[in-house]
Amino acid sequence: MSQSNSGLQKLQYFPASFFGMVMGIVGLSIALINSDAMFAWSLVAGEAILMFSVVLFAVLLASYLYKILRFKDAFWAEMRHPIKMNFIPTISISLLLLSAAFWELEQVKTSFNLWLLGASLQLVLTLWLLYNWIYHDFFKIEHSNPAWFIPIVGNIVVPIAGVQHVPEDISWFFFAIGIVFWPLLKSVLLYRLIFHPPIPDKLMPTLFIFIAPPAVGCVSYMALNHGEVDAFARILYFFALFFTLFLLFSINKFRKLNFALSWWAYTFPLAAMAISSLVMGNALHSNGYLWIGALIMAGLAVMIVWLFYKTLIGVANNKICSPDN
Repeated sequence: MSQSNSGLQKLQYFPASFFGMVMGIVGLSIALINSDAMFAWSLVAGEAILMFSVVLFAVLLASYLYKILRFKDAFWAEMRHPIKMNFIPTISISLLLLSAAFWELEQVKTSFNLWLLGASLQLVLTLWLLYNWIYHDFFKIEHSNPAWFIPIVGNIVVPIAGVQHVPEDISWFFFAIGIVFWPLLKSVLLYRLIFHPPIPDKLMPTLFIFIAPPAVGCVSYMALNHGEVDAFARILYFFALFFTLFLLFSINKFRKLNFALSWWAYTFPLAAMAISSLVMGNALHSNGYLWIGALIMAGLAVMIVWLFYKTLIGVANNKICSPDN
């Protein structure tokens, strides 16, 4: 078998969790665009990172589509896997975040097309995942982990750009799905974490996903609320901030972990926290919120560079896209 064919064969193990890279990097670009009032260079940097995100998304999507077409059994095995299935919607959420980023740059048509594709796929995947959750014969409590937030609570992302493109009730429809399922799933996951054995080390970084629903929910709710910061927006923001502080307090639990693709789960929740801080700061004209967002954004930028390097090393050493993903 030629080296080229060998490389293509490895795509049967190509995980959807790769799209977590896109979510984190696009999140950084949105944060940079929203900080242009603070830093003269941030808009240009945000645009450059967004263009890189588009190229990365195209490469990953082409690879995953090849897997779907060439290795159907491997794709359906992932779609039915009790843990891996929850990462499939990172594809639709990536589209929705790209839509939000292009809207920030006033690329209306591009934003709408990405939003329409992302929202449609998100709804289909939400129905698919919920159907499998309820009508199943294989789930155990040990299978639950914070990645379960992705398929259902990911609907909260839809209104960020959706309020600009379609009737408001459509965005409220998606927001309602995510915001109601968030506390329900949070209760299940806390029960699992407190009363059952710890989640595997490989999935430990997914604990950061606890930050994302309230942080994204704050941004999404403010978009639906026409930019107003009311009591509910503050509740969402401050709960996200508290959980960010809790995970910072728990940093020693993460320092000893071996690198895995799941480490990209660190990035989008932190991006969401940075974005929500910047949005709150801009709405309230408060430097305190803005500097919280800027500090998180700076840490996130360093983390993304480091994780990208570690990912390239992992690919080169055959630690990624292998049967033991």
